[in-house]
Amino acid sequence: MTLTEKTAYIKGLMEGLDFKADTPEKKILAAVIDLLDDIAIAVTEAEEDIEYLNDYVEELDSDLGDVESEIYECDDDEDEDFDDEDDDDEDYYEAVCPKCGEVIYLDEDLLECDDILCPQCGEKLICELDECDCCDCCDKND
Repeated sequence: MTLTEKTAYIKGLMEGLDFKADTPEKKILAAVIDLLDDIAIAVTEAEEDIEYLNDYVEELDSDLGDVESEIYECDDDEDEDFDDEDDDDEDYYEAVCPKCGEVIYLDEDLLECDDILCPQCGEKLICELDECDCCDCCDKND
């Protein structure tokens, strides 16, 4: 039996017993019964709203799970492909900032830029590539 059904039952008992609010005590009792009816209606509406919101949150959680799995699956695949490409195609060069001593790794695209700044201190780096320092016989040193 729900709360509204219980208050309706009590009101029915009052009508069946020919309850008249002719004394102050009976008036108070009738007002309390009306208050209980209002509270029961409010609680029932709140329970229905909570049930609707719980269902809605479960749907959102399910949809979010689908989106997360789609995003993370794509990210994992892209990261693996990106890492493979980086290892095979690009060379990295190491530079040391003359001001702060920070070790900086640069790729060929960055070396072509005129304004390379140290990420640690902001000092402008001047890059000079030594083509080859493996031996004196190499034509690359000329």
